[in-house]
Amino acid sequence: MILQWRFLIKLSALLLVIALVQAASAVQVRDICRLKGSETNKLIGMGLVVGLNGTGDGGDFPPSARMLAAAIAQFHDPNVVAAELEDSDSVALVYLSAELPAEGVSEGDRVDVTVATAGPAESLAGGTLFMVPMTGPLPGAPVMAYAEGLLSIPDESAPTVGVITNGAQMIADVLTVSMDEYYRLRLIVDDAHAGWPTSNALAAQINGSIAPDGPRLAQAFDSKNVLVAVPMVQRQDPSQFISDVLTTFIDMSFVKGGAVVVVNKRTGAVVITGDVRLSPAVVTHEALSIDVYDPPRIGTPQEPNIRTERFIGVDPDDRGGTRLADLLAVFNQMNVSPKDLIEIIEAMQVAKMLHAKVIVK
Repeated sequence: MILQWRFLIKLSALLLVIALVQAASAVQVRDICRLKGSETNKLIGMGLVVGLNGTGDGGDFPPSARMLAAAIAQFHDPNVVAAELEDSDSVALVYLSAELPAEGVSEGDRVDVTVATAGPAESLAGGTLFMVPMTGPLPGAPVMAYAEGLLSIPDESAPTVGVITNGAQMIADVLTVSMDEYYRLRLIVDDAHAGWPTSNALAAQINGSIAPDGPRLAQAFDSKNVLVAVPMVQRQDPSQFISDVLTTFIDMSFVKGGAVVVVNKRTGAVVITGDVRLSPAVVTHEALSIDVYDPPRIGTPQEPNIRTERFIGVDPDDRGGTRLADLLAVFNQMNVSPKDLIEIIEAMQVAKMLHAKVIVK
């Protein structure tokens, strides 16, 4: 009996290790997709920053004087005119923007506001945004929030851009809409992973995990979109179903992008993703120096027979098994500098020797 228990414990431990390994080689659907309807939204506005210490628009920018005159007329003196305010250098006309989270916001929530000068003001430091409405970005959009508050300058080298933390308060809800009129979810695959293999694998995995014995719920619409039908019994409250879909695991082998070589000329970094293969070729460069010991004549340790060559054969027998990573490992042993390495990679790209997308930055 004791032996049986020990066997069961060891078996359980083994299964746990296998499960951890499998989990490590998979990602959740939400890691490579976003749910249609769960996008960020933008609010915009124009307003005045007041209280500046001589760094405002001044008389060189009449629009700020006109807006200030309109504000004074509304709240204090209806007889004031813009001409009386043109020399004011404590005011700046500004552009406002706020990004709403993809999860949506409710009335009363607060969001950060970015403020940037729209005129010749030199700095917004020490200024306060006069209360101003913010709307959606499309013409005719309704007022969604009001913004005001003291600015902070996140980058002292750019004093014409400021931020008001929690500076805008929502007066309307902006909710996410997950289902379309046919009670379907739409998963949008990230650009880095988009492709028919990924969308097909997503649909198959969702069907196998959520509805293994039922009708197919998920279908690859194209290389970037997967449609998932919400079961009738969950349409009134789809939250659990959406959670199950987004947390479904998919094997990493289906979501890897195509072979890519990223070269950064400034830092000398080379990043390779995927299995980058090479066509047969001969590579030569002034940085290559290959010492070959010549066997016909027996040399001595003091006087070996050596000839120096400046080329290297890549898959000369056309066996199709050479990888860029292997070649770079050889170059590393030969102490080829990053600059020379990048030149060689660029030359191989021009010669169409690299079977990958090459991105040079």
